[in-house]
Amino acid sequence: MALGLTTESKPAGDILPIVKYSAQSGDFVRVDRFQTSDGTWDKSEAELEFPVKIAMDLENIEVGWISFASGAPDFAMAKLGQPMPTRPSQEHSQGFRVRIGSKDLGLREFSHSAKTVTKVMDALHTQFEAEAKANAGKIPVVEITGTERVTVATPKGENVFKAPKWSIAGWVDRPEMFDATQQEATPPEAEAVPATDDDPLFD
Repeated sequence: MALGLTTESKPAGDILPIVKYSAQSGDFVRVDRFQTSDGTWDKSEAELEFPVKIAMDLENIEVGWISFASGAPDFAMAKLGQPMPTRPSQEHSQGFRVRIGSKDLGLREFSHSAKTVTKVMDALHTQFEAEAKANAGKIPVVEITGTERVTVATPKGENVFKAPKWSIAGWVDRPEMFDATQQEATPPEAEAVPATDDDPLFD
């Protein structure tokens, strides 16, 4: 990848809600945690409909190692330009982590380790590098229009995956939420409505 990488740990209180992506089905899903009436925590999931626009903090993207072997994500990441962290285990795969946001989603994290997704993220970051100088102080708006079928040949036959179809559609002044705390940046039960030209990402 055209991204670069010291291991950084994040305090538990700084964990952001996520958007996840399935390289098998091609679904983008927002995940929200909520507290039930008995005080326990649960989560809800809602699929995002294409097209969707999000601000993506590609300037501060992290690259490193990701594992879900324990059932929960385990990251060993470093910011672009720093040395690549040591691989913690054989269960860890190379991947990326980046913050995304809109007025409907709030501030969230998006990460992935599937090569189908890291390949298109690499291309997206190359576009970012080409346009960043002319957009100093701004953050790219990424438009996701759908998915693209990808076939991978294996000794057991072809495996079929779906890669996001996305590109930088514009630039906006850096939203305050990207520098705010989780509580300030994330609306609790906002609806996941795709942004349009008549519905700006940020008020």
